[in-house]
Amino acid sequence: MSLIYTPKGRAREYSPRALNIYMACSHGCKYCYAPTFRRTTLEEYTQRPWPRKDIAKNLEKELSRGDVPKEQVLLSFIGDVYCDAMDSNQATRDCLEVLSAHKVPVAVLTKGGNRALKDVDVFKTFGEHIQVGTTLTFASVSDSREWEPNAALPRERCNMLKTLHDEGVKTFVSMEPTIDPRQTIGLIRHTLDYVDVYKIGKINNYNGIDKTIDWTTFLSEAVEILRDAGKQFYVKHDLREAAHSVRLYGNEVLPDEHNVR
Repeated sequence: MSLIYTPKGRAREYSPRALNIYMACSHGCKYCYAPTFRRTTLEEYTQRPWPRKDIAKNLEKELSRGDVPKEQVLLSFIGDVYCDAMDSNQATRDCLEVLSAHKVPVAVLTKGGNRALKDVDVFKTFGEHIQVGTTLTFASVSDSREWEPNAALPRERCNMLKTLHDEGVKTFVSMEPTIDPRQTIGLIRHTLDYVDVYKIGKINNYNGIDKTIDWTTFLSEAVEILRDAGKQFYVKHDLREAAHSVRLYGNEVLPDEHNVR
């Protein structure tokens, strides 16, 4: 089985290809789907992760055989590549170096905050063929600690994005899950100066929270802000369905429109 694979279902909206370096994550986010997918408990899933065995070596072998993706590869859907890992994320750096050497376009999504900044030099070797982003859910420190207890706090994640943007690295944010629309709107406004692409979604099937939110009002306001700022953005399918009366244009609903190539 190839290390780089084609995601299915909702995951496919985020990237046409993906690579998972760690199969666990230290962040402990309450809404995380991965423990269920991995058939384990959140407590077990958040034990300090090891990378997959010989991941960079095996990735080099796979790419050297000539099957080099031309489509964006996301790091990652399972296990944050900058979580508090036993190898201090050396496997992430090693894999990035392999991907860069083979000219594979890459997107990195992390809640690791400043941990990602140690690899700025590697990011820059990709040129325009990389984008690095974070998930932003809350502006509130207390809410972030409740829902994402071991992830970097919102200020640190935003600092990561600003630093990368200043270094010339393309940045993006995943505004999903949206749990408190007011905080999400505030985060959009706060990050306009240093985020290049926004991906916006809703919370799904978690204690009925999604049934209490006026998604049409939320999406209408988010779209107005982003359009006025001239920002690129993508609205995920489930949010479009929940706010179907909000008029969106082609480049706002095509999942691969804002990928790197």
